[in-house]
Amino acid sequence: MDEMIVDLNDFADGALAERFNYELKNLLQNIADPNTDPKKKRKLQIVLTLTSNEKREIAEVDIDVKTTPAPRLSLGSTLVMDRDEAGYATAAELKSGMKDQTYFDSEDGRIKDDRGGVIDFKAQGGNK
Repeated sequence: MDEMIVDLNDFADGALAERFNYELKNLLQNIADPNTDPKKKRKLQIVLTLTSNEKREIAEVDIDVKTTPAPRLSLGSTLVMDRDEAGYATAAELKSGMKDQTYFDSEDGRIKDDRGGVIDFKAQGGNK
């Protein structure tokens, strides 16, 4: 077997191993993130660039540790379009699932309009 030239744990006073572990932890966090595709491949690269002097006696080594994480998943929503008092276009996020549809918000137990605004039945003349 060939003689080991460099111990990667000690190379650059341990900085190579330190950067590798740092970037690996970042990739593991990316894998654990539920907002990323679990099947996407992630990449960790160690690039060593060697530049020798004219006499080819010494080589400077540039160490680069790079990762390619999975991108975050895209999100979607729906806007209800309207016009304000001055006639300018405006919008609000649709909360009910259908324009002009009221819904029961199970988180706070209130009836709300399609934009998530609480409906005040007393103000509308209701007696309860």
